[in-house]
Amino acid sequence: MRWKDQLLTLTPYQPGKSIESVKKQYNLEQIVKLASNENPFGCSIKVRNALKEELNGLEIYPDGYASNLREKLAAFLQVNEEELIFGNGSDNLIQIISRSLLHPNASTIMATPTFSQYRHNAVIEGAIIKEVPLVNGGHDLEGMLAAIDEQTNVIWVCSPNNPTGTYIPENKLIPFLEKVPSHILVVLDEAYYEYVAADDYYDSIDLTRKYQNLIVLRTFSKIYGLASLRVGYGIANREIIKALEPAREPFNVNSLGQLAAANAIEDQNFIENCKRENRQGLQLFYDFCEQNQLDYYPSQTNFILIDFKVDGDRVFQYLLEKGYIVRSGKALGFPTSVRITVGSQEQNEGVLKALGNFLTELKQQRVEM
Repeated sequence: MRWKDQLLTLTPYQPGKSIESVKKQYNLEQIVKLASNENPFGCSIKVRNALKEELNGLEIYPDGYASNLREKLAAFLQVNEEELIFGNGSDNLIQIISRSLLHPNASTIMATPTFSQYRHNAVIEGAIIKEVPLVNGGHDLEGMLAAIDEQTNVIWVCSPNNPTGTYIPENKLIPFLEKVPSHILVVLDEAYYEYVAADDYYDSIDLTRKYQNLIVLRTFSKIYGLASLRVGYGIANREIIKALEPAREPFNVNSLGQLAAANAIEDQNFIENCKRENRQGLQLFYDFCEQNQLDYYPSQTNFILIDFKVDGDRVFQYLLEKGYIVRSGKALGFPTSVRITVGSQEQNEGVLKALGNFLTELKQQRVEM
């Protein structure tokens, strides 16, 4: 087989350990998964009720245009229906954009560390990859501008950023957008948009009207709690959407996902409750870090990256054996850190208690040495 050379050097995306596999491996009764930034409160009751009533017709292809979801989302966001594109999660939209604009003679710019799928898809397309290191956990926008050359086709901006949880304030993003040449697509990935509480965050939809080379990506996987149904969407001017549509697979958003997302939009009280609970949970982690003199990045997401100044795999393994699945920072570009999803109050208190025990044991081991 004459595989693409770049596929031979890539490894597939590595999801976190599953609950069932950890139960079996460590003979544990109960597992708390805080690794994949899922909503611990599930999804809206409106979604559950709608899905219960819609189990017939699974033999029928989905609406390829996502008409009902498109109409409801356009009205909610106050955009034109033709300014939306839907994907099988926002990962699929990243793939569509990469397929459309990246090739061996094109370059793409991104921060590092950031969401891995920007680089992954660029490698598959054989593009020239320019990675600009984060500064204090945030995007070095000036460095990204300096990396632009005649071959640049796409710039990826993750705000809030995964895995640090940091965001770009409006007074930094707008000057950046002003300086990016109009023929370069800027992808503003806002997977955690609904969790943002910062006063100086920007109105990204308004920015798509001002900057014709900007597309905003969002998802129903995070705060809406629909990760298993895979629904993401992009917002941009009609010309961008029109150009991307031929690269989108037919029927790429399944019928149940479309139904769930359309009903999820209607329950914004659920979203506000989740956001409030999340901020309270983050504060517990902040307090723990302050009490134990641990470095962390203030987060505008539903996760927190904490530096324990020891091998992140060691912290990960300790928690795993206690029944808590988190994400080691080693695979995320932060080798002495772990990324922890904010859970329910009970889950947060449990994992923080386990982390407190870990620090106590670590201190004792150092004294004995």
